[in-house]
Amino acid sequence: MSSISTPLVDEPIVRAALRHVFDPEFGVSIEDLGLVYEVNIDGDRVAIAMTLTSMHCPAAQVIVDGVSVTVAALPGVKHVDVLLVWEPAWTPERLSAAARDQLGWASE
Repeated sequence: MSSISTPLVDEPIVRAALRHVFDPEFGVSIEDLGLVYEVNIDGDRVAIAMTLTSMHCPAAQVIVDGVSVTVAALPGVKHVDVLLVWEPAWTPERLSAAARDQLGWASE
């Protein structure tokens, strides 16, 4: 007999955790920067498609490692796959209002 198990995490929980992963250059969470494009959960596996503010981001590995460690620490998560994507390209329009305030980039 097979049983379908409900994941212990869902997308809002993962995204809330990602608010604690910061781009060290900006000091803003990757969620508020709009870097996380997609979160997929399949049982104990979480796949995250994300981008960076630049393909040449010097903190790329630090950010990706932060995502992996943070999500892997969530209850029930055993595998984390982080996929860096470049389409669509990141633009400042993806910033949350909180990030705009923190960076001093007032909305016009």
